[in-house]
Amino acid sequence: MSAANLAAETNNFLLPNGTFIVESIIILVVLFIFFRFIVPPVRQALREREEMVQKGHDEARDADEKFRLAEERYHQALAEARAEAASIRDTARAEGQKILDEFRSRAGAEVAELRQQATEQLAGERERVLAEVEPRVRDLAGALASRVTGEEVAAQSRARKGGR
Repeated sequence: MSAANLAAETNNFLLPNGTFIVESIIILVVLFIFFRFIVPPVRQALREREEMVQKGHDEARDADEKFRLAEERYHQALAEARAEAASIRDTARAEGQKILDEFRSRAGAEVAELRQQATEQLAGERERVLAEVEPRVRDLAGALASRVTGEEVAAQSRARKGGR
């Protein structure tokens, strides 16, 4: 082969030469190293990260469920407490009304007793005052009648009284 043929062959880019083969081997070695030593740890890190995200998602879902249950228990306990408070209030009102009625009945009985005592006392006082005032009224009426008529009426009334 002549030098012209050789020059024509080396310029032909379609024919592989030693550089192409060396470069291909280097690319294959780099790809082998890349897929052997770099890709597995990256895949492992991605897998771990994905598991961590999934675990976080599961924990968040569990936390939401626990929160929902706790909130439900809270509302239930709150409703029970409100019902119990209403029951206690009603019981206290009933007891208060009972005590109030009892005091009213006691007060009514005391008032009736005081009225009875006052009535008896007033009746006694009336009798005493009438017994005390009646002789004076007779004397005053006799004196007044004597003045009006000019005669001694007091003596006549005493005589009538003594005659009876």
